[in-house]
Amino acid sequence: MYPQSKYRSKLYRDYRAIEPGEWRKVVHFYEEKEAEIRGLDFDEYFELMNAYTNALFEIGAWQKHLLMADAVIEASINENISELHGEDVFQHTLFRKSASHYQLNELERTEYILRELLRINPHHADASLFLKKCLRTMRPWLVRQTRAVAMLLTFVAAFAILLEILVVRNFYENWTRPVEYFWWGILALAALVLAAGEVFHYGRCNREVDNFLRGVRARRRNY
Repeated sequence: MYPQSKYRSKLYRDYRAIEPGEWRKVVHFYEEKEAEIRGLDFDEYFELMNAYTNALFEIGAWQKHLLMADAVIEASINENISELHGEDVFQHTLFRKSASHYQLNELERTEYILRELLRINPHHADASLFLKKCLRTMRPWLVRQTRAVAMLLTFVAAFAILLEILVVRNFYENWTRPVEYFWWGILALAALVLAAGEVFHYGRCNREVDNFLRGVRARRRNY
């Protein structure tokens, strides 16, 4: 922890007067007073910078958040800041940085940051769950293929239904039931193919993250 002064500046007191959860007010306050905030003692400056960074995340200003997250991370490393108000500021900011990349659809960057965070703390439950979600979102070749096959089968079933309505029922009534069985079977197969692809992908992503974590924990035990 960095040493904290007992004296609190008026600027800091004005910031603390903002109600919790008033994220836009925090953003407005920081951006309006940024030059003055930079002149504060480091402990006050860092707290306000961190609050501003969190507020940007809360209002969905992803690009701005990424820029400020880097500043918070750099300052926490340079000044050896481990905690702020009982929270690991480095890990918290790194996790939210990955979330901002995710919101911007920068999935490879999200995956990289989450893996780095888990190398630091392999017991970070939120990071492991988020990494699994990220990998599922990235959609590998198999999932795309099974979705394409399921869509093709659906079109075949739709064509069979149309054929039954326009032709079979009018001219080949005896074939109505077999045709119904056919398109129902095609629809069931499409659903099965789609579900199988999703389930396989879900399990594969979970296994990949679990194996990664086991490897990280094993390496940490060996050190």
